[in-house]
Amino acid sequence: MDMFAWLQTGLFFTTLLLLVKPLGIYMARVYRGERTLLSPLLAPCENLLYRICGVNPDKEMDWRHYTAAMLLFNLTGMAALFALLNMQHLLPFNPRGLPPFTWQLALNTAVSFVTNTNWQAYSGEAAASYLTQMTGLTVQNFVSAATGLAVIIALIRGFSRRTTALIGNFWVDLSRGVLYILLPLSLAAALLLVSQGVIQNFSPYRTVLLLQPFNIDTPAGQETVAEVTLPMGPVASQEAIKELGTNGGGFFNANSAHPFENPTPFSHLLEILLILVIPAALTHTFGVMVGNTRQGWALFSVMLLLLIFSFGALQWVETDAAPQLSQFGIEGGNMEGKEVRFGQAATSLFEVATSATSCGAVAAMHDSLTPLGGMIPLSLILLGEIVFGGVGSGLYTMLAFAVIAVFVAGLMIGRTPEYLGKKIEVREMWLSIVTILIAGVVVLILSGIAMVTPSATASMANAGAHGLSEVLYAFASMANNNGSAFAGLNADTNFYNLLGALAMLIGRFVPAVAMLAMAGSLAAKKYVPPSLGTLPTDKPPFALWLLLVILIVGALTFFPALALGPIAEHLTVPGGN
Repeated sequence: MDMFAWLQTGLFFTTLLLLVKPLGIYMARVYRGERTLLSPLLAPCENLLYRICGVNPDKEMDWRHYTAAMLLFNLTGMAALFALLNMQHLLPFNPRGLPPFTWQLALNTAVSFVTNTNWQAYSGEAAASYLTQMTGLTVQNFVSAATGLAVIIALIRGFSRRTTALIGNFWVDLSRGVLYILLPLSLAAALLLVSQGVIQNFSPYRTVLLLQPFNIDTPAGQETVAEVTLPMGPVASQEAIKELGTNGGGFFNANSAHPFENPTPFSHLLEILLILVIPAALTHTFGVMVGNTRQGWALFSVMLLLLIFSFGALQWVETDAAPQLSQFGIEGGNMEGKEVRFGQAATSLFEVATSATSCGAVAAMHDSLTPLGGMIPLSLILLGEIVFGGVGSGLYTMLAFAVIAVFVAGLMIGRTPEYLGKKIEVREMWLSIVTILIAGVVVLILSGIAMVTPSATASMANAGAHGLSEVLYAFASMANNNGSAFAGLNADTNFYNLLGALAMLIGRFVPAVAMLAMAGSLAAKKYVPPSLGTLPTDKPPFALWLLLVILIVGALTFFPALALGPIAEHLTVPGGN
């Protein structure tokens, strides 16, 4: 890395760190129902929304009613989006006259956006109309992110409340997440993106002449290409919430590598900041709401350490650790599939940010990373995207790891484990294990099925270890609600559409329900005052212990699969195989 890259990276992390506390405090005030700077403007809108929907904001729910409301809302949204995708050819704002999705692709896409995965087995500019992008996909970008926020806030209330069955009102938490957090931040981000050149219009696609026509070989002979068609559309508005809500679905197939989505180095860093800022600030929201901000900073430090290590590792393997590239005359690192306007360091930062969260937006082609380079984003996804994770989902998965770390530490010293004044018992352990392992189990099972299914292996662009990595990455991305891909796999088949939809549903809602059940269990418990034998969970030793538990669980679960995929591929590359 040169001096400019060091300066750029340092400035980025400094900005992120400075935003954690004020945004974290603001979100805590929002979910406590306290007055904020936006209350004079938004409180009347909020109250009007409750009156229209018949919601009593003062009536809270137990975890079962909260879960039922969450599942019902998301099921309704999935059905509405499925219908829209099948009828877009009959609806307005479709200047290209795009046909409807097949029912298998429509199902996969509807599940994908409702689960905050945004896995795309289609090219956005060639398959989705403006209306579909705006009223279908963008709306789900908001409410799926708000759903994740609602679940983590309910879990935090479980830690902070005592001897009660109530954990909040889902409709209130959902509304406040959209109105007070996602909408204002998205509006500001969209304006900044437009200032950088991200397009926002309803224009028909434009055909323009090339300054330098070129020839291509066709079955009929050489053909001269003298013009191209430029896709248009309301991009900036979707781009902002795509990153801010850790959604990731690109308006264009090239996603954030497309110059209409991400035109400048400033927009590039802004989009990375949008991906990380809410999940990072939620750690401080957690500390504020449980009455001990050091607890939040302990979790933040573990996440930040893993992110910085992953960034450094990816940067190293894509530059200094790729000596085999020199035999092909490639110097200065692996720039294949990367945008030269961003550079190696900024690209590495984007790729670890998008796979450490459940965002899935990409500014480079992961399929063109070196074998070990591709293993790093894959590993971050397989760990459950806890660095800093998706909006809401990252923190509640990290808290599940914290519960396990506390439980194991308690067993080691022969004491009943406690976390934040609540005894951790068998029920909490089972719910934590389900949250952490369910996605991994789904990934390994479905990847194994794909490897013995001819129609699935026929979709692989590469054989051998790299082909396995493509399939493993696809199911890891879907089951962990990420949405990025190695791009060498044809996912628009019945096999991947249907099994992928199943993986996304399990990966999103099983952990969410488990965490809401834990919230109810914790809220009903009495507070246990700390004593001399209580493990301090807001100190560096516990942070290091938590980090070790995360790495051990990840290694035990996924190392054999990684050894057969990216590690095996790395070992064969120097020999030219």
